[in-house]
Amino acid sequence: MIQHASLRPGLSLAGSWRVVVDPYEAGRLSPWGDAWPLGWFKELPMRPGLAEVDFDRADQLLVPGDWNSQDPRLFFYEGAVWYRRRFRAPAHEGRRYLHFGAVNYRAYVYLNGELLGEHEGGFTPFAFEVTDALRGGDEDEVVHVVVDATRRVEAVPTTSTDWWNYGGITRDVRLVDVPETHICESFVYLDPDDTGRARGFVQLDGPRRGQQVVVSIPELDTECAAETDADGRVALDLPLPASLRRWCPDDPKRYEVVIACETDRLADEIGFRTIETRGSEILLNGEPIFLRGISIHEEAPTRPGRAFGEDDARTLLGWARDLGCNFVRLAHYPHDEPMTRVAEEMGLLVWSEVPVYWRIAWDREDTLECARSQLRDLIVRDRNRAAIALWSIANEAPATEPRLTFLANLAGMVRELDPTRLVTAALMAHMKPKEDGDPTTMVIDDPLGEHLDVMGCNEYLGWYYGAVSDVPDVQWETPYDKPLIMSELGAGALQGRHGSPDELFTEEHQAAVYAGQVAMLRRIPFLAGLSPWTLKDFRSPRRVLADVQDYYNRKGLVSERGVRKRAFGVLSDFYRELSGTEENPSDDD
Repeated sequence: MIQHASLRPGLSLAGSWRVVVDPYEAGRLSPWGDAWPLGWFKELPMRPGLAEVDFDRADQLLVPGDWNSQDPRLFFYEGAVWYRRRFRAPAHEGRRYLHFGAVNYRAYVYLNGELLGEHEGGFTPFAFEVTDALRGGDEDEVVHVVVDATRRVEAVPTTSTDWWNYGGITRDVRLVDVPETHICESFVYLDPDDTGRARGFVQLDGPRRGQQVVVSIPELDTECAAETDADGRVALDLPLPASLRRWCPDDPKRYEVVIACETDRLADEIGFRTIETRGSEILLNGEPIFLRGISIHEEAPTRPGRAFGEDDARTLLGWARDLGCNFVRLAHYPHDEPMTRVAEEMGLLVWSEVPVYWRIAWDREDTLECARSQLRDLIVRDRNRAAIALWSIANEAPATEPRLTFLANLAGMVRELDPTRLVTAALMAHMKPKEDGDPTTMVIDDPLGEHLDVMGCNEYLGWYYGAVSDVPDVQWETPYDKPLIMSELGAGALQGRHGSPDELFTEEHQAAVYAGQVAMLRRIPFLAGLSPWTLKDFRSPRRVLADVQDYYNRKGLVSERGVRKRAFGVLSDFYRELSGTEENPSDDD
């Protein structure tokens, strides 16, 4: 992985790629299941039984993009697809990496007929060094990527999800140029114990690892310099003036931070802030903040398919800002890097998570290592983003001992990699037994709560259980003196379907559920925020109700065409009341 890939020069390989669908993996494996040394990546002349494929005549798909939304024949397809792209590599004196923003789910990457490597995980970046593998000059470079979107029990996520398993090279691909010895990783943050200093580290990679590193913030006229150790690592201790403006939703100030050594230089826009808890409060820069949020799937705003890139990020996060949000939950997997960068620019705090979801194989070591790998890559990619407030380690996981051991491991790993942020997970509540006449009381007492800084809770009162009229009177209890974010709540509605507030899937029913939820939420003393489910309708193979769902989860406040439903206004009114503003966003969408 190249942490700073988006800051580096290079060559984008976005555009049309040749594709061949390979449901039996005939291009990579022999009939007996072993690796085929003369597979399709060699592009040998066609001979019966050896190379029955012709990429030059194959169909084409756009990269970034998923195959399910680009080709109707592949709408439900989840197997292997071969991608091929030819390109010319301009001259470069240093090292080069072939970098992928994400490939769902397993990728086998070949360059000029040779295997570069494999990667597992559908939402995290990866890269392979290709310095010596490129032909250069006037010769074409040929890259083949086998993308396998097959769901597997031992994978993360596992075989059952409530989102579409979009297969393909779903994020940008770039040939990234770096110096021979380069800055491969850095972490710069405001010291929570001494806010007059920035801390962190810089890591060099290459033959000249012993160098002086200088970190500076020109706007603040401050810098620090130190020598790396034998492994190329150096700790940072950067003095900060009292004039520092701390990043927050109302003032998302970022500073250009320049990291320079004798062989390399990087500049990034970084915000400085602290995030912590005190009892049931979340404190941003030492002051309590209520997180007015919304959950977001990585679904394209107004077209079918997976969202990617800055334009999609600006549209989705712009809708969140219109709603009155200061916070978004990026569910249920790592989103594209532009989402966190644009959120930081817009002043939106972020809950970021990995797809440890539902019935993961909790007792398998390879599953744990897969989850750890994805979590590690997510944190390394985004830990310089001030917007990230919470790392989430799980969603709706059953309360068993193997699961507790698994997730406690992930919580410990988060704190080792990034002690500056909060650890959370989306838990579930249960109903407290009651006698006639007692109010309904929901209890959050999952033992995982001991390992969290902030509790999340998914509840669908008024939708999956309980009458809408009863929701305002529901009470909440927990044994933990910790903040609660109500991480999911809501109801389904087909945009344009109208009826009484008691009629399911009408906009009126969804709005009534939100109104009841708002009345209930006001009365929870340890509530520190919420992220209702969800911003926009999204594809899901679980949602099959004809003429209503049609393979869409309809809990969005915005339709798949970008039209806002009535509940959007209910939540927006609540958020603007909380924020002290009376203005409402325009409904002209």
